[in-house]
Amino acid sequence: MVIFKQNRCIALLVGVILVCFSAISLLNPEGAANGENVIKMDKLQSTSHKSVVTLVPYAASSLNRISSTVDTIKPMLYTTAAEPVHTWTRMVSAGWLSPDKLQRQDAAKTGIVQPKAKAVVVTASPSAAQALKKAAKGTTVVKQSKAATQQHPPATLFFSRTKLLSQEQQAEATWSYAVSEEDLLLLQKIVMAEAEGEPYQGKVAVANVVLNRLRSANFPDTIHDVIYQKSQFSPVANGRLKRVKPNADSIKAVNAALTGVKEVTDDTYFFLSLTLAQDLTVHHSRTLAKTIGHHTFYK
Repeated sequence: MVIFKQNRCIALLVGVILVCFSAISLLNPEGAANGENVIKMDKLQSTSHKSVVTLVPYAASSLNRISSTVDTIKPMLYTTAAEPVHTWTRMVSAGWLSPDKLQRQDAAKTGIVQPKAKAVVVTASPSAAQALKKAAKGTTVVKQSKAATQQHPPATLFFSRTKLLSQEQQAEATWSYAVSEEDLLLLQKIVMAEAEGEPYQGKVAVANVVLNRLRSANFPDTIHDVIYQKSQFSPVANGRLKRVKPNADSIKAVNAALTGVKEVTDDTYFFLSLTLAQDLTVHHSRTLAKTIGHHTFYK
């Protein structure tokens, strides 16, 4: 087809040849049936026929090339593919689209107009910010005061009838006790002598027992008298209490107990080591409260 489009004369000549063959076959059917269709080119004397004779070989070679090209074409899968196909060139014009146009088009398609999301910035009022700042500052002050209290234990203890109170609960106290330097040192030394090899919680528990006895009406009213009460603490009897020097854990445990840290309950008054104690009367007569390390505590 490309050759025919480029050389329209060839197409015209081929058409003329086909018409001639058709006319001869109609005029001489017998000869056409016997394959005797012969064109005598000598009788054609006109100039046009001479041009046809000269162009016939060229047309024949063109037809051969066309037929060979057609033979190489693979068959179509669908018959509709044989129909002429028109190629359309789509021209797209680019332009600026405003947000209003886009919104109108979306609304026309869906029928729903979605509201635009707005960013909301929440700012705290000055009073709220100051309150938060004061609360944070107050928490920091409380933590610092607790740390300072543990490093420097309170000089006064507050008791109710049943327990040791914290410094914040002093309004509920039924009586108070002023801790002297001698009391503080004795308390540190008894903890060191009784619980040197015990865990930190065991050291705090020993100090709790001494303070529980100080509060109770069944024991003496001073730390000195509680520690030196006859036949109560073995380091007093064997002289170890005078020889020991409190270490850092013992001092820390005593300070924690004085500030209200409790590893045993307020009704715990006795403790002993079951592997070292020679007198097990407490073990058989008292209620077991807790075991920490090698020490067993009783109510």
